[in-house]
Amino acid sequence: MSELNKHVSLWRQGIHFILFSIVMLLIIAYWSEQFYGIFGKSNYVSLHLFIEILIIVVTMTIAIQSWLTTPFILSNKTLYIGALFLTYSLIEIAHTLAYKGMPYFITESASYAPTWFYIIGRLVLSCGILIIFFVKEKGIRTKTYRWFIYSTPFVVIVSLTMLIYAPNPILPPLVIDGVGPTLLKNVLQYVAIACHIIIMYILLKGFQKAPKIIILLLGSACYLIISDFLFTIYRDVYDIKNFIGHLFQLSSFYLLFKAIYFSSIEKPFRELLEVQKHLESSREKMHYMAYHNEVTNLPNERFLNEYLHKNLFKTKTNKAILAIEIERISTIKASLGSLYADKMITMVAQRLKECLPEKSLLCLLREDYFIVYMDEANQSDSILQLCKNLQLAMQESFQIQHFSLNGNLNIGISLFPTDASKEDELVRLAIYAMHEASKVPSRMLFYETPMSSDITERLLLENDLLHALENNELFLEYQPQIDLQTGHILSVEALVRWQHPHKGLIAPSTFIPIAEETGIIIPIGQWVLETACRQVKEWERAGLPPIKVAVNLSLGQLFQQNLVDMIHTVLHQTELDPKYLQLEITESMTINFDHMTMILQQLKALGVTIAVDDFGTGYSSLSYLKDFPIDCLKIDRSFVQKIQSEPTDKALVDMILSMAKHLRLKVVAEGIEEVAQLHYLIAGHCETVQGFLFSKPVHPAFLQDNYQKLQHRAQNILKEIHASV
Repeated sequence: MSELNKHVSLWRQGIHFILFSIVMLLIIAYWSEQFYGIFGKSNYVSLHLFIEILIIVVTMTIAIQSWLTTPFILSNKTLYIGALFLTYSLIEIAHTLAYKGMPYFITESASYAPTWFYIIGRLVLSCGILIIFFVKEKGIRTKTYRWFIYSTPFVVIVSLTMLIYAPNPILPPLVIDGVGPTLLKNVLQYVAIACHIIIMYILLKGFQKAPKIIILLLGSACYLIISDFLFTIYRDVYDIKNFIGHLFQLSSFYLLFKAIYFSSIEKPFRELLEVQKHLESSREKMHYMAYHNEVTNLPNERFLNEYLHKNLFKTKTNKAILAIEIERISTIKASLGSLYADKMITMVAQRLKECLPEKSLLCLLREDYFIVYMDEANQSDSILQLCKNLQLAMQESFQIQHFSLNGNLNIGISLFPTDASKEDELVRLAIYAMHEASKVPSRMLFYETPMSSDITERLLLENDLLHALENNELFLEYQPQIDLQTGHILSVEALVRWQHPHKGLIAPSTFIPIAEETGIIIPIGQWVLETACRQVKEWERAGLPPIKVAVNLSLGQLFQQNLVDMIHTVLHQTELDPKYLQLEITESMTINFDHMTMILQQLKALGVTIAVDDFGTGYSSLSYLKDFPIDCLKIDRSFVQKIQSEPTDKALVDMILSMAKHLRLKVVAEGIEEVAQLHYLIAGHCETVQGFLFSKPVHPAFLQDNYQKLQHRAQNILKEIHASV
């Protein structure tokens, strides 16, 4: 549609030339006799001279323009066009000087010299343009070559002058006074017309490449053809056809000049303006991208820093920074991919904007933290109420394709000038408070001084954890899992521990999240697997009955490219039968259905068993139970510990036991610490349990030395329960 509009615009621009042509042709067709000698026979020389001078000016301008632009365009065709029009301009000057009534003419016939100059000029122009069309475009080789080409027209005009003004005329006359043009003149005129028809055909074939230039060149060719035709039928110089022919000739050169001017000056200039406009637009776009997040279009960290630098100290009012974290966003990104995470972040951003006051600024930092800057924060209660409103806005799940995802928020708050007087420190303290907020029920906290030391301690632990594996600071403990039918220890769960050289034993709940966030969990996970498999074989060589070992897989390991090959290699190197290895995943890992299905099927093909740890605490759909190759469900300790006091937890345990029975899955209940809990699970036909009631996690040597003792203790506990029933 835009191309059509462009073409229509071009035709509209040429409407005045079309009207001019129609008027001139109507005069020739209907009023030729009435307009004969209309300007007075004595004025025709002056009119002719005026038109010829205009033609000379236009053609010389084309020649000069081409000369001036060739050093920049460096095109041989542009150079040849300039030389051609310089030749024509010089011939036209000779034609004008030789015309009747001018101070210089030599021949006895008033029309001999000017007519020959005219016809040669027409043939040189028409044939020259046609030849240039077929010349292969090349770069100008040297400056000397440019001078050589432009000197050629002067050689041509000198040669023509000598030929035409020779003492004994060699060329026959082209016009007979009182009779009109001869046959030779008409034939030469029609040759020029034929050349221009061919030129028009060539131009039409390339119309789509440069429509405006082609239209101007077509108009020029048409006008030259009309002028050539009129010069073949006029009676004498006073005939209106002769005058109109000169007007068409002048108009032709004007259109040709416009075409060359447009192609060599106007078009490049417009393109330059377009490039500048595009560059300016790109610069603005790059500036916007530099200061905004590309997913949400929210201001980014750079924008926030500059904004705070300019506005934080403008007024003396109290101000606040809210750092907001979407809980489990990293898990969603790792399991479902960035596309789902980005969509969720965008939807969260929209809900936040709807809740925030007008004067606040909402930004998104690189770590997917939202930052809210409040210019007026005089009352802590109003800030807390705003935080509650933000959390309430996230209660409705986010529906992203076929997933329903929760967007709980952890919010940290820092105050200016109470907590900090510098903009970067104010943001940093809010982020400290945000991390700590995840540990409290309300999930919102104002910054307090001890938080900084907690964050520092975490960073130090992270640094120490990087070297813990190579320094042999990690070790495994094993918690027995008791078969409730026989009281035998048929399996154990491998649990990693960290003995820090200076800080003592570090709780897994402290260092495991750090390992997962930093990626250290990958080498740690491989070490745990190798160590656990090797330990089972050592127990076997020590004479213990076959024991299955359960090893936890982290989310990072499940997305490890060579996970299946790594496990296969470990089994092969340790010579452990795959049936004695159980791999445990958490329920939250099952969100990425396609990837998990593929990985679990590949793991199952190795011969290992698959268990879902902490079952009932995740947010995923239960449909995965029938689709994934799962062998076992582990009831989370949080349900077991409240089985006597919370009817809801009791109902959940009953449901899990019943569901597992119908799906033919084994069940392991974790965290058994009281006989009453065990009694309830036995009544519910639970198959396997583990917990402090039977044994805490122990060192492998202790388990080896006390295997029979631990097993006998478990059997006694079960006997007492059966006896009491």
